Amino acid sequence: MTTLPETTDRKLGLVIDLDTCVGCHACVVACKGWNTEAYGAPLSDQDPYGAEPSGTFLNRVHSYEVQPEDGAAQLVHFPKSCLHCEDAPCVTVCPTGASYKRAEDGIVLVDESACIGCGLCAWACPYGAREMDAAEGVMKKCTLCVDRIYNENLPEQDRVPACVRTCPAGARHFGDLGDPESDVSRLVAARGGMDLMPEQGTRPVNKYLPPRPRDKLDQMEQSAPRLDPVIEEPGGFLGWLDRALEKL
Repeated sequence: MTTLPETTDRKLGLVIDLDTCVGCHACVVACKGWNTEAYGAPLSDQDPYGAEPSGTFLNRVHSYEVQPEDGAAQLVHFPKSCLHCEDAPCVTVCPTGASYKRAEDGIVLVDESACIGCGLCAWACPYGAREMDAAEGVMKKCTLCVDRIYNENLPEQDRVPACVRTCPAGARHFGDLGDPESDVSRLVAARGGMDLMPEQGTRPVNKYLPPRPRDKLDQMEQSAPRLDPVIEEPGGFLGWLDRALEKL
């Protein structure tokens, strides 16, 4: 079994703004593309153009309609990937040590050469953030694009995860959540960032910013009242045109 580091030098992770995410899936496409063409073995697809396509994705977006008691219904888009938990059960359950957490930055990774595809880590993860690659027979998960963030051959603005770099709505943020003065930590403090399923005790590094409440129904009616018709019957040229069209 793999042991977790007692502490990590940094806690690199994502902050996802559920108020800003529009569910466009650009992050899903960028993640699939980068991790198929760059890090590790490609993310395979099975029968992608057939009747029952399937494939391996490290990031998915789920959409839910929420109906508050005193407000208008709203659609919440919920991106989900590995949360790089501080107490990651996927690491401690791994029988070969393939799953491990790095002491230098807190990123949870899989050594694909040591993975036997037993699926214990997927069983232990309460978030469903791991996927078995059917072609490779090994477990896949978000790497926070570890091959991008430290790549000095890339421009500095590109040294972030592919999902963060491509998000058109600016709903994804990357940084050191172990530093209280970092931009992501300040954002979490200002917006009341939350852990996903804190009752599981995994202490996820990634945080979610809750959606802001939308206008209540009575406020919407006051701000946009229904307009009464200006005249009952059109006159002049418009009246003539209206009568002429009725005869056609």
